[in-house]
Amino acid sequence: MKNNTEVIETIIRLSHEQSLSISEVARRTKMAKSAVSKYFNKTRSFPLNRIGQFAKALGVTPEELLGVPSNLHPITRTVKIPVLGVIACGDPIMAEENIDSYIEEPKETLPNGKLFYLRAKGRSMTPTIPDGANVLIRQQPDVEDGEIAAVLLTNENEATLKRIKHSKNIILLIPDNPEYQPIVSSGENPIRILGKALRYVSKL
Repeated sequence: MKNNTEVIETIIRLSHEQSLSISEVARRTKMAKSAVSKYFNKTRSFPLNRIGQFAKALGVTPEELLGVPSNLHPITRTVKIPVLGVIACGDPIMAEENIDSYIEEPKETLPNGKLFYLRAKGRSMTPTIPDGANVLIRQQPDVEDGEIAAVLLTNENEATLKRIKHSKNIILLIPDNPEYQPIVSSGENPIRILGKALRYVSKL
């Protein structure tokens, strides 16, 4: 973001580019010509509370004069997304006893759907997902082959992150780390897909 001096330099440059005299800028901003002249001569510090008037006069946005990147947007609302821990079989995913904590996120950055975080444990999905990362999951009962899913190993009351491959009547849970073996669903080892992994956040 620009300081006062940089802002007035931008205003002067835009005025010259548009062939606007100080008198015309004063008229458009509804200010005294003497005041605008002092800003242009830098004998008076430019007041940032006037930024809206000058932006309108020059046909630009206040953000452009201030040098705020166009990809930055104000956060207007945040949402608390639950971080799940141990998940009891048969319980709703979002049951209170399943929630370890919450992560607050700007609503504007979130995809549609019911969302939760699952903390990655171990190295089975490295290098794609590091150990300890919080992985954002959209709740859904199935995913496409090759996608990473949060899967409940119902015999262990534990959710894991693995790539999914459907093969006839079984589902393969495939780790990205070749040091680990795939898990095969079966009648003795049932699984339940909780949702699709979208992205993760990790501490440096």
